[in-house]
Amino acid sequence: MAPNSRLILTRHAQAEHNVDLDYSIADAPLTPLGKKQAASLATQIPDLQKEADLVVSSPLRRTLQTTYLGWGPATARLGGLKNVICLPEAQECNSLPCDTGSPREVLEADPEFAVFNLDPLKPEWTSKEGFWAPTEAALNNRAKWVRKFLRERPEKNIVLVSHGDILRRITADPTGISTYPWKNAEVRIFEFDPKYVDTEDCWIYQKENVAAAGGYGLTSTDLDFA
Repeated sequence: MAPNSRLILTRHAQAEHNVDLDYSIADAPLTPLGKKQAASLATQIPDLQKEADLVVSSPLRRTLQTTYLGWGPATARLGGLKNVICLPEAQECNSLPCDTGSPREVLEADPEFAVFNLDPLKPEWTSKEGFWAPTEAALNNRAKWVRKFLRERPEKNIVLVSHGDILRRITADPTGISTYPWKNAEVRIFEFDPKYVDTEDCWIYQKENVAAAGGYGLTSTDLDFA
């Protein structure tokens, strides 16, 4: 366990559903602009590329693309994309098509994504039921699961590439869910709060903003308030 880890949290770059607020796009991939945003991270944060000890990614298309484009120097140094941990628990919150991942066999049939180790993707990861449901209780439990997973890892500098809504829950604190509007391709550094690191919730707190390659892209939850 490495409760003193730096958590380098990254939101995916601009995806197709962020542009026209079309949340019917299945497992929405990055736009051409989003690919440029993600690729720019490689030069914006060279020190973090050298310092990262582990890269973890949500297995949706847009986060996997952000991972290989934005964290390319780090993943290459760490042995390639097969060593990226695909973490289905870090998927986005809602059950809309844009926030629902693709089955493992679909990703494995696509050369762009077959380069990742997709073994962690079980059939139920796309179900949006039970542990994966978009309910308050299930989402808070899943965010806590991710924090505990990160706490148990031995690495010092851990990159997690994920999504705006679930990142707000992962970065919650005792007062509630974060309301921070994560930008596309934004990187922020967090650490475990010493007061809570050994508790069930293991809250984290922000150390610094590092980089943001894109503007704010609405999440599917934000649509309810737009």
